[in-house]
Amino acid sequence: MAFYVARRTLSIALVLVLISLIVFVAIHVLPGSAATLILGEYATAESLRALERDMGLDRPFALQYAAWMGGVVTGDWGYSLAMKQPVTAIVGLRLRNSAWLAGFALVAVALVAIPLGTLAALRRGRWLDLAILTGSYIGISVPEFVTGMVLILVLAGPTLHLFPTGDYAPMAAGPRTWLSHLVLPALTLTLVLLAHVLRQTRSGLVEVLQSAYVRTARLKGATERRVVGRHALRNGLLPAVTVIALDLGYLMGGIVVVEEVFAYPGMGRLILYAIQNRDVPLLQVSILIVAATYAFANFAADLAYAWLDPRIRYQ
Repeated sequence: MAFYVARRTLSIALVLVLISLIVFVAIHVLPGSAATLILGEYATAESLRALERDMGLDRPFALQYAAWMGGVVTGDWGYSLAMKQPVTAIVGLRLRNSAWLAGFALVAVALVAIPLGTLAALRRGRWLDLAILTGSYIGISVPEFVTGMVLILVLAGPTLHLFPTGDYAPMAAGPRTWLSHLVLPALTLTLVLLAHVLRQTRSGLVEVLQSAYVRTARLKGATERRVVGRHALRNGLLPAVTVIALDLGYLMGGIVVVEEVFAYPGMGRLILYAIQNRDVPLLQVSILIVAATYAFANFAADLAYAWLDPRIRYQ
């Protein structure tokens, strides 16, 4: 197991280096330059060359990449060209916001989707199973922004007005205010992701309940509760674990639509802002962090496999 962990850690590091190289190349082959963004399109050629020399943009590509990677490793992530702030401070704040949102959404999804998926599998083919599946199909079909707008109209409208319609409140404003601004975007993401985890839980559990070792446990006289809880559920959760791991990466950088609907300052909006303003230092680091989240989430899912299913052994 220790060898497997070390091997996977090394592979993750190599993947991240490859991703960083791809991102660095892709951004630097785009037309225009950081010097033009800073000085404006009417700057003279002499001033542009002087700024590029000061920023190291006139050096060979390999040296530029090596200098940037050295800064990433040491925590010197550069300076945002558009926001005029250190990238470390900007990304740190947005990353914390996305982590809170992802944490609330994933916990809510796990607490709701796994019991509902288990219930649907145990009542397979009955009206309850059909009702749960129908609800999951609706959840998958409805776009994120529609779900968000419906929640705003219902829960933040003039009738109920239980929560603010959007924006963000820092924790310094008080736990109640901070949490009230977090509920609607977290609930939207929960409803969006709920259907995927629910269906994977149901399908995995249905397959396991039909396996030979489950039938053997029943023939030995094990109660249905013991069969499901001890033998079936842990193995049936394996597909759901994969979906949850992928959802974590999605929540950390791919929820631009939800963040835009609720004006929530997360990593998704930050990446969009960096693209629109061609903020190269900010964009490079943001994409690398999201990629690292995907990589480590899948690594955690692999480790969870070994815990959930004792038959899995990593050599």
